[in-house]
Amino acid sequence: MTAPAAFPPDFEFGTATSAYQIEGATEEDGRGPSIWDAFARCGGTILDGGSGDTACDHYHRHREGVALLADLGVATYRFSVAWPRIRPSGGGPVNPRGLDFYERLVDDLLDAGVTPVVTLYHWDLPQPLEDLGGWRSRDTAQRFAEYAELVASRLHDRVPRWITLNEPWCSAFLGYANGEHAPGAREGTPALAAAHHLLVGHGLAMEALRAVGVQEAGIALNLDHVSPATPAAADVAAALRAETQRNLMWTDPLLRGCYAAAEADTWGELIERQDFRREGDLALISAPMDFLGVNYYTPSTVRAAPWREPDPARRTATDNRFEAVPVPGVRHTAMGRPVVPGALRKLLVSLRDRYGTDLPPIHITENGSAEHDSPAPDGSVHDTDRIAYLDGHLRAVAEALAEGVDVRGYSVWSLLDNFEWAHGYSRRFGLVHVDFPTGRRTPKASYHWYRSLLAGRGNRPWGKDGPAVSGGSSTASARHVRSSSTATPDEAVAHVRADRAVAETGAPTSQ
Repeated sequence: MTAPAAFPPDFEFGTATSAYQIEGATEEDGRGPSIWDAFARCGGTILDGGSGDTACDHYHRHREGVALLADLGVATYRFSVAWPRIRPSGGGPVNPRGLDFYERLVDDLLDAGVTPVVTLYHWDLPQPLEDLGGWRSRDTAQRFAEYAELVASRLHDRVPRWITLNEPWCSAFLGYANGEHAPGAREGTPALAAAHHLLVGHGLAMEALRAVGVQEAGIALNLDHVSPATPAAADVAAALRAETQRNLMWTDPLLRGCYAAAEADTWGELIERQDFRREGDLALISAPMDFLGVNYYTPSTVRAAPWREPDPARRTATDNRFEAVPVPGVRHTAMGRPVVPGALRKLLVSLRDRYGTDLPPIHITENGSAEHDSPAPDGSVHDTDRIAYLDGHLRAVAEALAEGVDVRGYSVWSLLDNFEWAHGYSRRFGLVHVDFPTGRRTPKASYHWYRSLLAGRGNRPWGKDGPAVSGGSSTASARHVRSSSTATPDEAVAHVRADRAVAETGAPTSQ
């Protein structure tokens, strides 16, 4: 494959995490319970019986993460704020210790030369709000806007980019329709109400963020490139229903100010009997955004299928008369996802073609793969499958850029191995291996590959065959990061900054 054209000089490379997946400390410093705390304790909901109670212990070890980010050389770090850490009951009194933690994190990132990007909601709804109906209730959208204003008022002078919601499809449909995620509901019209109220919450939060004066604000959607299994009319119609559920029910209200045209065919009586939409909602939801975050992992190929539940009263919102079909002849990740990098280019081009000037600049806010990686006897982690995945998808982004799609940045999911929701600790997405019993961080080969790409991308991010794959265990920077368990966090960051100064200017910085 021919190497892609250069990324623009101001293209932002980063990485991302989320609060519940890495922070731990779920009962410390005034944090209240979230729906994921409750869901994980139900029994049988998490594959390995795990929870986010400790996770990566980032709450106590965040400066080790900052040191890793500084060494990696990323421009941005996307993280989420835990709503229950700020307002434990969802509304009501503010927990100052929660805000203090995120202020320390932001300041440490800035000191290390990394720009913070804040996600306000990455699925950890305060349990007291769920007890009152959760996202099925319009009141939750209002409480979310109040929380957004609180956080932004504290941090907007140092955080240039804000994301209201991460993947509302997952919150609405994995959480309220098929029960795979917290809060574990299996519902029809109430799940569609949750989807709508998430969009209303986004709109209200955008108003709050604008009032505070943030520089940039948008949303992060997990979007699919959907294809019919065959050219048959039934499969083409099924693909439209799948695209409506996965993409258009979010992008059309946000970018066009209208509901998806095929929603009646997709949900039938479930949407026809809705009573949750109000006059003015579309204008609120479609207020201009500064960017659209796209989270992409894998494409979908579907064919027509009957209703799984014939009775609409018992049907869930993810029963839409289509079913996924396998994608043969390609590698699959540890999540069972087919690896088709070209589908990302097609998705980005299709967004440009569908929405034209209504489409704001795009940031790839998540892209990555879970792989079957584990430490070798010498402690190194040679995750070559992840490197191939990232390389292929970065090439797809570069190809979309060459076709005129306005993509401004790319963030790898994820910086750290973490609590992978219903899969617990059985799936690893990180550039950095985490030994969960001890918390020890070990950069993987993919970390060093990404670091090399960022350090030497210049006019072209790859040579003919891409950067050499190396475990990197002998590099000075890796020694500094791995020694952070013996050095203080401040010393680890200082060492990393000194290394980068030498590499970039040939002269060390003063310490």
